[in-house]
Amino acid sequence: MSTRDYFAEMYVAGLLADHGWNIYFPRRDKGFDFIVTKEVESGIIVRPVQVKGKYPEHDRAERNVYGYIGRLTQLHEEMVLAIPFFATAQTTSAPDHVAFVPKAEIRPHQRGYRVQPAQFKDGKASPRRDYQCYFGAEGICAMEDLEWKGGRTRRCS
Repeated sequence: MSTRDYFAEMYVAGLLADHGWNIYFPRRDKGFDFIVTKEVESGIIVRPVQVKGKYPEHDRAERNVYGYIGRLTQLHEEMVLAIPFFATAQTTSAPDHVAFVPKAEIRPHQRGYRVQPAQFKDGKASPRRDYQCYFGAEGICAMEDLEWKGGRTRRCS
């Protein structure tokens, strides 16, 4: 595992912990990077999390759709695909945005799976209009929704 990938996982775990989620790391990483739980009014929510960082090169072309395309080692109905979007491949600073995407938004692709919640313009990623509900604090809040696995969950304030 590269240092950047490990940093991305720890960064996402830190964001979730800051919002009251409990983080559990597996003894062996054979799929999900970690599991999160949170106690809500209706009980305890459990979500497996995979983190796939995006590290664009300086010469990256502009794109209307941008995100993750590739293999996922495991899938689960209640999973979260967390995608931290970094500004360039050469930096280890914090990502500009993090998307927290439910399985319902992940589509099959010839190279595995794809989800493209962002666009890439002027050298950086930004949320696409229809996917803004999955970014940042709003995306973390949406993970508390019991209907999370269905996608397009309630909006949080």
